Amino acid sequence: MNPIDPRPLYARATEQAATVIKTVRPEQLAGPTPCTEFDVRTLLSHIVGGTRRIAVIGEGGDGLAVRPFAGEVGDDSWTAAYDEVRARALAAWEGDDRMATTVHVPWGEVSGRNALSAYVMEIVAHTWDLSEALGRPLELDPELAEFSLAAARHALPDAERDEYTPFDSARPASEGAGAYAELAAWLGREPLTA
Repeated sequence: MNPIDPRPLYARATEQAATVIKTVRPEQLAGPTPCTEFDVRTLLSHIVGGTRRIAVIGEGGDGLAVRPFAGEVGDDSWTAAYDEVRARALAAWEGDDRMATTVHVPWGEVSGRNALSAYVMEIVAHTWDLSEALGRPLELDPELAEFSLAAARHALPDAERDEYTPFDSARPASEGAGAYAELAAWLGREPLTA
C-alpha cells in the first residue's frame, strides 16, 4: 500500500491544472497535443471527464459509468466546468475512510489511496500535455511530477504494456531531463516544443 496520503498532492495537482486551463485561448482549441489522439478541446474534455470520474468514485459511485464530456461544454466554459468537477472531487475525498475503502476503477479494484494516487499521475500528466500544447505558459510544480513519475513506474511497467494500456511504450528521456520530461517519456509522449 502506498504510505503517502495523496489528497494534498491531488489538491495541488488540480489547482495547477485549473491554472493552466485558464490560459487556454479559443484559437488554441483545435491545436495538437502530445496525446496524439487528442486536440486541445478533446484533451480538456478528457481532463474534465476524468476528474468527474474520480469524484464519482470518491462519492462511492460507479466511476466506470462516467462518460466523456463530448459536446457538453462550450468553448468558453472549460474553466468553469473544470472548477466545478474539481471542487466535487476534492469534497468526495475529504474523509479519511476513503483512503482505505476498496474502489472500482477502470483497471480493477484498489484502495482509495491507490486510486487517488493514480489520478494524481493522470492529472499531472495531462496538465503537462496541455501545457505543451499551449506553448508552456506557466512553470509546473516539479514535486508533482516526481510523485507522478514514481507512481507511473510502479503502476505501468513498460514490459507489461499491451494494446489495452492507455499509454504508449516508454521512450528514453534525454540526459538531464527534468521530472516532467521523464514522466512524459515514461508515458510514451514527446514534447511538442523544444
